[in-house]
Amino acid sequence: MGQTMQPDQQTLAGLSAPGVITIDKWGIPHIRAETESDLFFLQGVNAARERLWQIDLWRKRGLGLLAESFGPGYLEQDRATRLFLYRGDMTAEWSAYSPDAHEICTAFTNGINAWIDQLERTGADLPPEFRRTNSRPHKWEPEDVVRIRSHSMMRNGLSEIIRANVIDRANASVDLLRQYLQPLREVTPPDGFDPGSVPVKALDLFKLAIAPVSFEPERMNAGSDEVHDWRVPTVTGDVVRDSNGQGSNNWVISPESSATGRPIMASDPHRAHAVPSLRYIAHLTCPTLDVIGAGEPCLPGICIGHNGTAAFGLTLFFGPDQEDIRVYETHPEDPDLYRYGEDWERMDIVEETVPMQGHPDQVLRLRFTRHGPVIWSEGALAVAVETVWSAPGSAPYVKSLASMRATDFWTFRGHMESWGVPAANLVYADTSGDIGWTTAGFSPVRPNWDGLLPTPGDGRYEWDGFYPGTKLPMTLNPEAGYFATANEMNLPPDWDQARDQIGYEWMEPSRAERIAEVLNRPGSHGIEDSAALQCDILSIPARRLTALLGSVPSQGGEADQARALFEGWDHRLTTDSAAAALFEVWWARHLRPGLFAAVTDDPDVLALLLPGDPGGVLECLERPDARLGECPESTRNRLLTDTLAAAYSECRNRMGETPSDWKWGHLHRGRFRNATARVEESPSIDPIPEVAVPGSDSTPMNALYSADFTVTLGASVRLVVDVGDWDRSLFINAPGQSGDPRSPHYADLVNQWAEGNYHPLLYTADAIEAAAESRTEFLPEK
Repeated sequence: MGQTMQPDQQTLAGLSAPGVITIDKWGIPHIRAETESDLFFLQGVNAARERLWQIDLWRKRGLGLLAESFGPGYLEQDRATRLFLYRGDMTAEWSAYSPDAHEICTAFTNGINAWIDQLERTGADLPPEFRRTNSRPHKWEPEDVVRIRSHSMMRNGLSEIIRANVIDRANASVDLLRQYLQPLREVTPPDGFDPGSVPVKALDLFKLAIAPVSFEPERMNAGSDEVHDWRVPTVTGDVVRDSNGQGSNNWVISPESSATGRPIMASDPHRAHAVPSLRYIAHLTCPTLDVIGAGEPCLPGICIGHNGTAAFGLTLFFGPDQEDIRVYETHPEDPDLYRYGEDWERMDIVEETVPMQGHPDQVLRLRFTRHGPVIWSEGALAVAVETVWSAPGSAPYVKSLASMRATDFWTFRGHMESWGVPAANLVYADTSGDIGWTTAGFSPVRPNWDGLLPTPGDGRYEWDGFYPGTKLPMTLNPEAGYFATANEMNLPPDWDQARDQIGYEWMEPSRAERIAEVLNRPGSHGIEDSAALQCDILSIPARRLTALLGSVPSQGGEADQARALFEGWDHRLTTDSAAAALFEVWWARHLRPGLFAAVTDDPDVLALLLPGDPGGVLECLERPDARLGECPESTRNRLLTDTLAAAYSECRNRMGETPSDWKWGHLHRGRFRNATARVEESPSIDPIPEVAVPGSDSTPMNALYSADFTVTLGASVRLVVDVGDWDRSLFINAPGQSGDPRSPHYADLVNQWAEGNYHPLLYTADAIEAAAESRTEFLPEK
């Protein structure tokens, strides 16, 4: 096919020499140019060609320009995101990434703009989302790539205020059911902070800054008198679920442990599912660079993949706590004055004029303390967020512009020492046979507190810079023959957390434990084995809880019928499993809520605990304590059987009287919905068919679900790299590579993704030629 293909030709201003984009039959663009400047220009062209609606919305949301395109219902979200824009020195910002970062971002944004110009010049139809929302794409500046911070993942500002409210209304041991701490630590309010002084609603503006953009008809049609109706993004429980659910798996395997005799690198970042996918896979080739892998379509370069010598992958999170909530006493006669030391200090006031579609321009008044943006004030109190976002070098993933070119571990590690955001575990493998792990992320030094609760902003609790990146944990060529991470607490055993307080909030270790079980098995491990492990669906919580259930005396009735369904079960959450369906209904809808109701009868606390930390919940159930009253073990046993009977009854109501007909896939569905699906305008966009999805958030195949069992988060892209025999590498992306509903690659991968299948990640010219589906040659203007 590729041998006789005649390329389309297009002329673009901005190119210095001809370049070509070949799309293979799975939707991956292989972009070839004569210079790096042209290469990143064409990456920008391709990003706009395939993901224009997505990257335009990313820019408008991040810069606070939604109201200009969509009207008054978006003005408060513009206010929120503008609070977290980078406002510092741009020279320091650019130099934090790579010497050519500004040049690369300039070429990339020039490419985006060139494609927008091409659409305007030719009169070609825009992607249908623009027509559905009566909007148009806007031009980019290079600074737009790095100034936007609010799309990145950070910790733990949300958790601080929620923890304070749980402690105020219950106690710190109850809060461990919401977020377990590792190592365990007694939580003590800082001197001068009242845990009941800052309500959960103080988080509304902060949550709005990091929320996705929604397109409800009511919001799209909101009038100027309804601006403030659209400032609360979601209920607290959903926000907590999303922030704690994000994560990833990755590992590297040494040549000695690999079935190929070469290293293997596997990485499958987990984020909230969206249409189009957050990640985009691209291949960038010029005489000085040849990289392939996944990145975010709004950024140049890649952050997960390989460069023909070294492969690299990342997970979120490594543990640094990168946020602090600051609480201020404000002046009784002037709310823009706050107490700092013995004096009053004036907030910095920034007034910005914001266009608003169909209405006069609006002026937003933004307030900042020395610590950061003010997100709430009431009476004599104000709350601000101090975050590493304000530091140069904290644009998410942009440090990859340097690290993607590293060809030895120590160079790669050197780049990670100044990687700011997001905090990450990064794995590395190269053709010399080296494998390694390194951590990265700006980690504030807190000399006299632990970061678990809000602190007074009066100067007594100040950061002392960031923990030196040179001292963050790492390993090279581990004795085990592999290294894996899955967001678990993985500080080395000799790490002195009392002295070097990286952070205490980690994700529960079930995925990490299962990955280690598989990688520790005797025998070598191949490419297909890594692919299977990324899609492994054995649930450690299911194994632990069914074992615990076996020690509880029988109560008869539906509880015993439910127990019988678990007999002989292998604890795998397959789509056709009745036991999996029963277990997850029990675990999510009855056992965890039942445990929370056993430790508190306060409905506000119950709402804050949901959905709960699996690690904290399992610890309480396996080692019941005073949280469960005077007879904790008896209370625990009754809780297990009563909630199991209730779950069995719910399954009968949901799936019928015959348990053999129950299936986890009947409940656990992947629903990939276009963001504009609720907009009642033409043109129509065909919905993506639902898919049954195995697993849960506690299996390596992460498939976190909402209250109605809809899968909301997990791996969008999965990569397994055969280091040295590059064409044997594998990938999958969901729902597809393209973000344009008119493209055949918009949703062509979703079924394979759900079923755990992969396609080749082709790298060599001959292999790409054989799999080519289309080719476009771009010529410079004469």
